[in-house]
Amino acid sequence: MTSHIKTRRAFLAGSAAVLASPALGQTETEDTYETPFQNTTEVERDPSETVRRNISSFRSLDWRPYFSNTRNGAILVDIDSRALHYWSEDQSVYKLYPTSVPLTEDLTRRGRTSVVRKVEGPSWRPTPAMRERNPEWPAFVGPGPDNPLGTHALYLSWTYYRIHGTHDTRKIGRRSSNGCIGLYNEHISQLFALAKVGTQVLLI
Repeated sequence: MTSHIKTRRAFLAGSAAVLASPALGQTETEDTYETPFQNTTEVERDPSETVRRNISSFRSLDWRPYFSNTRNGAILVDIDSRALHYWSEDQSVYKLYPTSVPLTEDLTRRGRTSVVRKVEGPSWRPTPAMRERNPEWPAFVGPGPDNPLGTHALYLSWTYYRIHGTHDTRKIGRRSSNGCIGLYNEHISQLFALAKVGTQVLLI
C-alpha cells in the first residue's frame, strides 16, 4: 500500500513538472526576447549576464545571402537586430555579438566596406560634426577608461567609422552611438584577434 501511494505521488509530481515546463519555457523566452532592447542597459549590470540574455534573442545567420565568399573573413552588422556576425575565411569560426548602433537614421551608414586598420588601445578625437553638436567635448582622449572606443578598434574604409569596444556597458543593445558600432570590450578583443586588415564588412 505504501509503495503504491509513493508511486502515485511520484507520477503526479512528474506530471505537474511536465505540464508546467512549457509555461516556464515560454516565460523565459519572452523575457529574454524583450530584455536586450528594453531593459538591459537602463542600469549597470554584470556584462556577462547581459550578454547571455541578449544572445538568446538573436538568431544565427548563414553568410551566403550577404557575401559571395568569406575571403579574409566576413563581418555582417545588422543594425535592426543590433547584432554583429563574424565568419572566418574557412568558415570554421562563427561569432555572434550584441552591439550598440547609431542613435538616429541620419547617423547610420549601410553598405560594404572593409577593415583597413587595427588598433589596440586606441585614442579618440571627436569628428567636426560631433564637436559642433557637443562643443563641451574634449578635442582628444588618449587610451584608457575614459576613451569611448574602449580597448580595441577596427577602423573601416569609411572615414570616421569604426567597430570598437566601450567601457560603458549600458550602451550595448541600444541606439547609443554617433555612427560607429560598439561591442563589449571582451567581445571586441575576441573579434580583434580574429579579424584582419582586409576583412569584409557589410552593414545592413
